[in-house]
Amino acid sequence: MTASLLGAAAPGFERPLEVLEACHARIARQCDTLDRLLAHLPAHGADAQAQQAARAVLAYFDTAAVHHHDDEERNLFPLLEEAGAPGACDLVETLTLEHEEQALLWRRLRAELIAIEAGAAAALDAALAGRFVALQRSHLEFENTHVLPLARRTLGAAELERLGRAMAARRGVPYPAQS
Repeated sequence: MTASLLGAAAPGFERPLEVLEACHARIARQCDTLDRLLAHLPAHGADAQAQQAARAVLAYFDTAAVHHHDDEERNLFPLLEEAGAPGACDLVETLTLEHEEQALLWRRLRAELIAIEAGAAAALDAALAGRFVALQRSHLEFENTHVLPLARRTLGAAELERLGRAMAARRGVPYPAQS
């Protein structure tokens, strides 16, 4: 684990499944921010707080969430399939389709958030935002309940190291040295 500037310990890439789980928690927090933004806008419009919230959600889903999906689709899912994890092929197909739906919803929601961030719009499509948040939450729950436990049961140390190294490389950070 590495300590952040805020003092909280974050898992390192030598523990890639814990990193993925921590990403899930951050995605859930961004969904909470979207929910609060939806409630805030009718009374306050695109004020400084709304702009800040929109900026935070945009920053997260434009970068970290993209890396997260790549971690899963390019590395974790193939490792599960190669290891012959029970049901991996069906699981991967379902989750990849959900990632595609999330990306489509994000592109639409992103345009609205950019306008709020700029102070040029004071509303979000509630149905769109609600669908995006609901899909994110159900997807995270499924991955936390089924995918990560399957990976913990199926993947060995060598596969986990491959996953962690790929995740670190994707972010341009060194893989932790072995102690």
